[in-house]
Amino acid sequence: MQITREESSNNLIRAVEPGRILIGEQWLTGNLIVTADTIVSDWRPVDPGRVTVNDLAPALELAPELIIVGASTDANPPDVDLMAEFAALAVGLECMQTRAACRTYNLLVHEGRRVAAALIVGDESI
Repeated sequence: MQITREESSNNLIRAVEPGRILIGEQWLTGNLIVTADTIVSDWRPVDPGRVTVNDLAPALELAPELIIVGASTDANPPDVDLMAEFAALAVGLECMQTRAACRTYNLLVHEGRRVAAALIVGDESI
């Protein structure tokens, strides 16, 4: 049996380092939003420690069923009001450490899910 590497035209995250993320063959720096077919490389949340619906508007415009927010380990979890706002929009919201968010995003893209990852990429350890 021959085993071949699966190729994908989707935006998959191949590596994460402090200050940058490798999507496909392209290294990107700074905060970004990524879906299977779109990269928003100039995303700027007002307060990375407390993301709001307004901060995530660029991700919502991409019509995901789920948004994963990836931030450093000291980021605050979303508050109840934010979760309620997303529930009213019928969009799931998860917050986790950036590396875990990248792994989860890739898995869901492989499953064919409409997922967006909003990644806060600082120079600190992620």
